Amino acid sequence: MIDPKLSSVDPAVALPRPAQPSVVLGLIRACRPKQWSKNVLLFFGLIFALKLTDPVPDERALAGFLVFCAASSGVYLINDLADLESDRRHPTKRRRPLAAGVITATQAIGLAVILLIAAVAGSIALGETFAALTVLYIVLTIIYSFRLKHIVLIDVFVIAAGFVLRAVAGAVVVNVPISPWLYMCTVLASLFLGLGKRRHELMLLSDSAGSHRPILDEYSLPLLDQLIVIVTSAAIMAYSLYTFSAENLPRDHSMMLTIPFVLYGFFRYLYLVHQRSGGGSPEEALIGDPPLLISTALWLLTTVAILYLSR
Repeated sequence: MIDPKLSSVDPAVALPRPAQPSVVLGLIRACRPKQWSKNVLLFFGLIFALKLTDPVPDERALAGFLVFCAASSGVYLINDLADLESDRRHPTKRRRPLAAGVITATQAIGLAVILLIAAVAGSIALGETFAALTVLYIVLTIIYSFRLKHIVLIDVFVIAAGFVLRAVAGAVVVNVPISPWLYMCTVLASLFLGLGKRRHELMLLSDSAGSHRPILDEYSLPLLDQLIVIVTSAAIMAYSLYTFSAENLPRDHSMMLTIPFVLYGFFRYLYLVHQRSGGGSPEEALIGDPPLLISTALWLLTTVAILYLSR
């Protein structure tokens, strides 16, 4: 016999409704805070110029880091708007807040404008040159979102340029000389990551890669693998030469002790790309892979110890 109390319950409220994703959390996710790890490059000028223990440069480097976090998040929102339809068909990108409908295009545009205005205003307060680099980064990445990502090879070089602008901005904001080794190592390492990202996309999307992103039809796994080999070799050689050739390093060549960590980092990342089908998101690979994270931390700690204890 059916309990009359149960029979009177409205079916529409009898079962709990699934929780709706929060718009605020969706906006935060759309800013891609995990990718702020790329902006750690702004601290490299501070570290390698031996300014890490000086309060004023520390504060300026931190402010520059926050400016680039705002700038990069604003650009990510614009990029998601540009790729909205293709992201909805993508097996993983369809979970992004904008593609999933958690936030609206109007909300994304509004937040992007606020973040970019804040980034430009903050960069001006840190100096004209730093402001110029910030604006150049914003303009370049917006053009990339709408046009340059569709040009073969140029797309990967623009990704590398974004990393270089971060590194140069980090040196400028603390007013230290920009080493040519900074350019070379940053360019090669970022090309390595960019090519790995393209390879992951090609593997993930397989035969439908071109329908999601037409530029992927211009690449092939053999081509990308060959380019990755070239860039990996050049990056390891450049870093190795840096450890005993750069003028600001200890004369006993103790910086060479950091080479094994760099070698392991490259090899581990290649392992993730080829054996674990990773490489689509460098920041997630770094955070999600303990061996790679430990190797990176050991490289950084060893570098700081060598540079600062040898003074």
